Amino acid sequence: MTEHRGSDADDDSTASHVVTAFLRHRGEILLLRRSDTVGTYTGQWGGVSGFAEGQPDDQVSVEIREETGLEPDAVSLVRSGRPVEFEDPDLERAWIVHPYLFDCETREIELSEEHDTAEWVPPTTILEGVGDERETVPKLWAAYERVAPTVRSIAADDDHGAAYLSVRTLEVLRDRAGLLVAERREFGADPDGEWDELAELAGRLLEARPSMAVLRNRVNRVMADADGGDGSAPAVHDAALSGIDRALAADTDAAATAAERIDGSVATLSRSGTVLEALGQGDPARVFVAESRPACEGIAVAEEVAETTDSTVTVHTDAAIAHALAREDIERVVVGADTVLPDGAVVNKTGTRVMAIAAAREGVPVTVVAATDKVSTREDVNLESGDRTAVYDGDAAVDVLNPTFDVTPADCVTEVSTERGALEPGDIENVAEELRDLEAWRDGGEPTDPEATDRNPQRE
Repeated sequence: MTEHRGSDADDDSTASHVVTAFLRHRGEILLLRRSDTVGTYTGQWGGVSGFAEGQPDDQVSVEIREETGLEPDAVSLVRSGRPVEFEDPDLERAWIVHPYLFDCETREIELSEEHDTAEWVPPTTILEGVGDERETVPKLWAAYERVAPTVRSIAADDDHGAAYLSVRTLEVLRDRAGLLVAERREFGADPDGEWDELAELAGRLLEARPSMAVLRNRVNRVMADADGGDGSAPAVHDAALSGIDRALAADTDAAATAAERIDGSVATLSRSGTVLEALGQGDPARVFVAESRPACEGIAVAEEVAETTDSTVTVHTDAAIAHALAREDIERVVVGADTVLPDGAVVNKTGTRVMAIAAAREGVPVTVVAATDKVSTREDVNLESGDRTAVYDGDAAVDVLNPTFDVTPADCVTEVSTERGALEPGDIENVAEELRDLEAWRDGGEPTDPEATDRNPQRE
């Protein structure tokens, strides 16, 4: 916590307000070791921190820039959390810590004199007895828990795609398993109890976003791998760490497969991290982006593509999708997927079906970018709906239809670009069969009702 001379924070008679920012990149967070130039907690590890001399929301951006050299456009706020309040008897000082979580585009940082070392590590490294031992500033884990992903935050997230949310889901499992490992120091090992608790959590995660098969498959893989060991908290923690690495690599490789096919003019819609990565690696001369109502996330995608590539970018209304494919020289449609059904049909943001059918009418190939973990083991489809007020918020007696996802028929999909290469729709059933084998961990007893209350809600 950086001390600023002459601030109100130097008055020990009142609690000192500080900000702590956790920067996250590819499932790991940045920890910084405090140098001997700071006034408190020298040699201990923490996040980006400093006294909140004004508004914490404003100060946190200042601290990130000063302590890491990262400008505001290099990080994006995920969430802020309730302050953590505590007293340090050794310093005879009270602290109020305002925690924040940011996603970070890079790991390249420039340390200020306030820190002498920096490392990117899994957050569970903060806990005693988990991973490498290191002394951290007080209440660092408590601050992280206030902003860490949860079942609720995953279920409520309408801004990110399935690949992003699947990694957040594995982070929830990793964090809970890591906490149980740390608790062994106080309560001893209880492999059966640990498995029961983690299986219950996995069950709720499986139902958090029912339309996203990738969440189910990646959770199932972690639990199957851990069950193949001893089913203990350390086994789940290690499997979750491996699962995060595997998931990130699969998404990157799927994007690379698609990038090989991207040149000339392409069309897309909605927001898919793998599609954005594919566009960045490919060589599109022009990119047409549908605005993707009602959230209009396509606008942000168009801006990002324009800023990060040399492509000419054109944004248009969803209603103009068929018109653009008929009148413009579009050579390929490239879209993401929330789920690929066993028969090769694709569940994705509403508008994908219209774009694919229009592309088929014009003879334009449709490439779906998706890791094989997005293949569903189920034939049925659970389509989510959005808030009715996003479409109509008036007083007339009218019904509202606001589907979040639609289903694109397999015969309108040319190929699915995966980490295994480009698969035709007919190849998908073989992948689904492999993924069904991962569901066997539940044979020993179904996790509890996903609507049930957690026995320790503070951990959620």
